Amino acid sequence: MDHGLVRQIILDRQLLDVERLRGLEGLAASSNKPLLDSLLDEGYLREEQILPPLASALGVGLLAEDMDLAYTADLATELPEPLRNDPEMLPICRSGGRVIVAVSDPLRVDCVDRLRQSTDWIVELRLASRRRIERIRNSIGGSASVAVEHMQMEEDKTNGRSLEELANEAPIVKLVNLIVMQGISEGASDIHIEPYEKEAVVRYRVDGVLKDSGRHPMEQYPAMTSRIKILADLNIAERRIPQDGRISLRLMERVYDLRVATIPCLFGEGIVMRILAKENVRVSLEELGFGPGTLAGFQKEITKAHGIVLVTGPTGSGKTTSLYAALDKIKSEATKIITVEDPVEYDLAGINQIPVNAQVGMTFAVGLRSILRLDPDIIMVGEIRDEETATIAIRSALTGHLVFSTLHTNDAISAVTRLVDMGVAPYLVAASVNAILAQRLVRRTCAHCRAAIKADEAVRGLFASLGRPVPETVVVGKGCDECSKSGYKGRLGLYELFCIDDTIRERVAAGPTLMELRKLAVERGFVGMREDGADKVLAGLTTVQEVIRVTQE
Repeated sequence: MDHGLVRQIILDRQLLDVERLRGLEGLAASSNKPLLDSLLDEGYLREEQILPPLASALGVGLLAEDMDLAYTADLATELPEPLRNDPEMLPICRSGGRVIVAVSDPLRVDCVDRLRQSTDWIVELRLASRRRIERIRNSIGGSASVAVEHMQMEEDKTNGRSLEELANEAPIVKLVNLIVMQGISEGASDIHIEPYEKEAVVRYRVDGVLKDSGRHPMEQYPAMTSRIKILADLNIAERRIPQDGRISLRLMERVYDLRVATIPCLFGEGIVMRILAKENVRVSLEELGFGPGTLAGFQKEITKAHGIVLVTGPTGSGKTTSLYAALDKIKSEATKIITVEDPVEYDLAGINQIPVNAQVGMTFAVGLRSILRLDPDIIMVGEIRDEETATIAIRSALTGHLVFSTLHTNDAISAVTRLVDMGVAPYLVAASVNAILAQRLVRRTCAHCRAAIKADEAVRGLFASLGRPVPETVVVGKGCDECSKSGYKGRLGLYELFCIDDTIRERVAAGPTLMELRKLAVERGFVGMREDGADKVLAGLTTVQEVIRVTQE
């Protein structure tokens, strides 16, 4: 580290007087230590006093406090031997396609250049002290498996202690932190922790697909689940019924909410944690992957003065994201928007959001009925689950409100018959529903390893079934470090939009069968989800295998 820069910051900030600093410089020289390390090691300065202004002067970021938990020891194995144990440098973790590297001296050009030359990493330097780098390198773990080994060594010491005490032991805390951190760093939407007879399995859902991440001995599982339940403010003594909770945490300089759900299984409680990154909420309609025609049609429907707009699809298909993007598009100072959600997933500025709480009788129907007394222009109901909620939503639309909601149906057209099956009269559905958007999420072809290949049997089968010309080549991901060798990175939507015009409205009022409604929709220009998928295959955005995976009946 540049001695003069450290000295100048100390004097400018009046952290030490000139005479004392001169004496300490001599002490550092006699012990053959850099000035900064000597002052920190001997306790003359604290890291929070000197490192922030030093990072600012050097033009690099500061290693956040919680980055210790993100440390992944496996990264160091990718380095050549001389760099692997360099006391002034340590790769911490992958984050957003970059590798965060802690350095105690960003001005060591030789070290930084060798790091970039010997790996294909996109490196992001963060300033940290040498002693902190050493502490992280020698910390328990760096991977969940190492933490488990440490826990096993401690096992004999914990006999006879309460489950709550065990859950707060350092090894258990470290293990749970590592499981969460690894899930976040891999871009998982959900963390599944599943108990079996001899082991517990951790799986991450990344880009919509589950993958195994690690296996842990069942001896540690009760303490693991108790730790998670303590964080989520759940009853650790109750293991016979499902419980739901929430964990808020700040990790890697970002704020996350974890929705925790537990359920009793044969060998213990199964746990799923859904990861919600608050900074990800601002997504525009244009970013979701709509085709031009679908986007124009959907924007037209969401700007109407009244009626119902439904979004359908299975759990995890992005319905809430689409609704939030729609609300963000149409909100203004001249409109009042109120939502009823279970739960409120993200805070939306300028919108009144009401959480459902069934324990105190605050259901979707109760919330929706109360909203109508608050003079709203636009209403969003998280989900239409029953006839009562459907009836109130329809009544709201017929009295001049624009209503958004979701339904669990396989496609857009079947949402009409689903409402009728709930007990809503066909003529009320016809009079109130304006449009239904159905969607799925597919994995996006990795932009870093995409390559054209000759169309195979699956490609020919999809395009032939749609009556479309078969392309000679399609784009796939070959697999690289950026996409963890999967060939995919990120997701985008497949959509179908069913707009109810006057002709369709007249037929809906008569109570048609689903087959009759499908035939009429196609005659009126309806484009199905597989057609949208084929367009995205041609554009190189996803693959035929992904389209078939999410649209097969």
